[in-house]
Amino acid sequence: MQNLLRARLLALYPVLAELPAAQQAVLFSPDKVLRLPAGTPVFSEHQPCAGFPLIVEGSIKVIKQAANGRELLLYRVGPGDSCIISSSCLLGNTAYSARGLTETAITLFVLPVAAFNHLLVNAAAFRTFVFHLFTERISELMQLVEEVAFARLDQRLAKRLLAHPQDVLCLTHQQLADELGSVREIISRLLKGFAAQGWVNLGREQITLSDRAGLQTVLTL
Repeated sequence: MQNLLRARLLALYPVLAELPAAQQAVLFSPDKVLRLPAGTPVFSEHQPCAGFPLIVEGSIKVIKQAANGRELLLYRVGPGDSCIISSSCLLGNTAYSARGLTETAITLFVLPVAAFNHLLVNAAAFRTFVFHLFTERISELMQLVEEVAFARLDQRLAKRLLAHPQDVLCLTHQQLADELGSVREIISRLLKGFAAQGWVNLGREQITLSDRAGLQTVLTL
């Protein structure tokens, strides 16, 4: 099992093969593997960063919470991805500025701080990997800021629904509100409006897309 996980990790993050043998032994030791169920906190705001997460299976959602308790989904981290919050904490020696929560059951390795620093200085491919994904995440966050600041909530909601590959979404109105930085009552009202147009059907903790083309028109209004 450990050899299989190691093979998966190196396939997703091939730059790790550049680690010296001693650091590879540390990284691939059984105590560096974490298996967490869905809904488990991975890191919390103001907590010091203990290492760099390398996800083999599952996903983590990174969330920013306001003082009034409202939340906004910043981004997701999946297999082969990089977490910009973890990167920035390690690069700046600062605490987390958001929190991470497992969205599904996950398997991940934790790259120790010393190994991260070694790779960053000595492995050009790893350095390129970190900063390339850093740039991608910054672009995503800038797009999120633009949407929150300038796009209507109904358009953001329609975009979120249309982004789902299947027509049946097992999501509550509260989960959508948390992702979009809104409140459940407003999301419920918008969804009822979509349902009245025949674009979606609403069920218990379930939303079915019945007319994607119709829902797409919201984005052009």
